[in-house]
Amino acid sequence: MTRRALLIAAVVSISVASGLSQTIRPAEAGRYAVSVRLTDREFWSLMTRSSEPDGHFRSDNLVSNEIKFQWVIPDLVRRVKPGGVYVGVGPEQNFTYIAALKPKIVFIVDVRRGNTDLHLMYKALFELSRDRVDFVSRLLARPRPEGLTSKSTAGEIFAAFAGVDPNERMLTTTLAEMRHQLTTVHQFALTGDDLMRIEAIYRVFFLAGTRIQYSPYGSFGGTTQPTYAELMATTDEAGDPHSFLASDALFDAMRDLQQRNLVVPLVGDFAGPKTIRTIGDYARARGAAVTTFYVSNVEEYLQQTQRTAFCRNVATLPMTAESTFIRAVRGDTLNPGNEGFVNQLAPMIDETRHCGER
Repeated sequence: MTRRALLIAAVVSISVASGLSQTIRPAEAGRYAVSVRLTDREFWSLMTRSSEPDGHFRSDNLVSNEIKFQWVIPDLVRRVKPGGVYVGVGPEQNFTYIAALKPKIVFIVDVRRGNTDLHLMYKALFELSRDRVDFVSRLLARPRPEGLTSKSTAGEIFAAFAGVDPNERMLTTTLAEMRHQLTTVHQFALTGDDLMRIEAIYRVFFLAGTRIQYSPYGSFGGTTQPTYAELMATTDEAGDPHSFLASDALFDAMRDLQQRNLVVPLVGDFAGPKTIRTIGDYARARGAAVTTFYVSNVEEYLQQTQRTAFCRNVATLPMTAESTFIRAVRGDTLNPGNEGFVNQLAPMIDETRHCGER
């Protein structure tokens, strides 16, 4: 749902006083004691105790609108070693970064409970699906087309599904399977509101199919609004695909984390008093570091007081020299007429050290 909603409650202009950020030495960072798996009870407890009250934003979104989000991945994987703590904001674009980075544990933070429900829906779908094609089939409530194989590209998969009509019976069946997975298999204490939101979200995917966009009804978004199919089929600047649906290996890496309860969605304001600090406490207690923080373009929605509070929160996170922010910046300096987002990387320690000079 709202990546920007989360935005208001989320992200970056990192302004922390010099020397406040907590650095973990490389030797320490290598001794991560993060669990290889969270039990269902541990997952639910971590999710609920780390979250803040439900918040609001002016619009909802179910998919990203950052068409160039993969461009930073080659540089990102050179900077950041596998096995860190990943913190992100928003919907599915996180999965592509996560699949590339292979962190030990993931926290997705959004100001609204709706984004948490979106990620719980995704959790159930990952666990229920045997492969990429089955995942897309369930996500869109459309029967699996013939001819798709483990060698099919993301573009080929979505092109095949574009010609398949939505199936009401599949919608009903998959909804029931997701509810069973979350409430019976995992025994998560979802409220009636959670279940209604999950159904509402799923029905949007059912209706829009491969062409679902950041703002499904066109009321918000402001810039380029690529479809889900376009986001999955895009590549980095060299033409290499990285989306979590680009290969079986990338999809399996993402599904494995979901199956081990290591993708934890949280309700939280990035400028709030608890959520970001709790993530830092969790990582620090296990000798781990936040090595990637995907902040999208949240900073443009933060007022000065929120920015200051967020900076203080970031200062409490354990980091290493490789810890990196991923931002989405409006406009393309090389192509001024392009109003879409350009994703950029920035070192977290440097950002926190010099933020006071901004």
